[in-house]
Amino acid sequence: MADDTSKQITYTSYLKVRELIALQDLQSEPPAQDEMLFIIVHQAYELWFKQISHDMTFLISELEKDNLVTPIRLMDRVCEIFKLVIHQIEILETMTPVSFNQFRSRLNPASGFQSFQFRELELMSGMDPKEYQALFALSPEWKYLLEDKTPRTTLREAFFKLLERKGLLPNRDAETITKALVEIYSEKPAYLQLQDLCERLIRYDEQFWLWRFRHVQMVERMIGKKPGTGGSLGVSYLTSTLKKRFFNELWELRTNLGAGVRYGV
Repeated sequence: MADDTSKQITYTSYLKVRELIALQDLQSEPPAQDEMLFIIVHQAYELWFKQISHDMTFLISELEKDNLVTPIRLMDRVCEIFKLVIHQIEILETMTPVSFNQFRSRLNPASGFQSFQFRELELMSGMDPKEYQALFALSPEWKYLLEDKTPRTTLREAFFKLLERKGLLPNRDAETITKALVEIYSEKPAYLQLQDLCERLIRYDEQFWLWRFRHVQMVERMIGKKPGTGGSLGVSYLTSTLKKRFFNELWELRTNLGAGVRYGV
């Protein structure tokens, strides 16, 4: 009997290419030239957010097992992905404000503010859930979706629990955390891998912040100080998010390094 080749996997069938390239549904009439670009870039964001979430879930579980090798490698990959999505903003900026306004009105009430996966990444990284109470009031389904998808242990929590298991963190008051981090950065061989992990975490925090910053710049370049689609406050809201960090202690550590007299190291 002849082989049935009709069900063999091909590049197109494996990647669902036909379905993928059918997902760009332009809303403008007549079709605005740059709307295709806008849709594709944002769909690419969501795909990359999915990959980051996938890797973050696994690396958190590995940290809970005291495995540092895999989380360090995956943090490197996540940071490289963020560098890529930041660069995609430059592609969006090839649009002019005039070309963007040709289809912007068609976006209402949609808004990037509604990106569920981005909110998931914030919570997974360690953002306080209380920050989202107003969002839950606007979109109640988010609360249950995020609770279902976000790991019980965030990246931030996994890091501090790791330090507790290593005997470096008997409690979590600010001075004890600083003392533990100074010890990790003492260049003692026993802590070099932990120091590598800390450097990946602060790089991740930095890349996340750079994404926010470039996003603010791009939005202001396109719409100025106008409100965002979906009723958001636009640039003023986005600017307020630049204060967010997941690992403030690692940033503050830079000030305390060298303070060996105070911490007895």
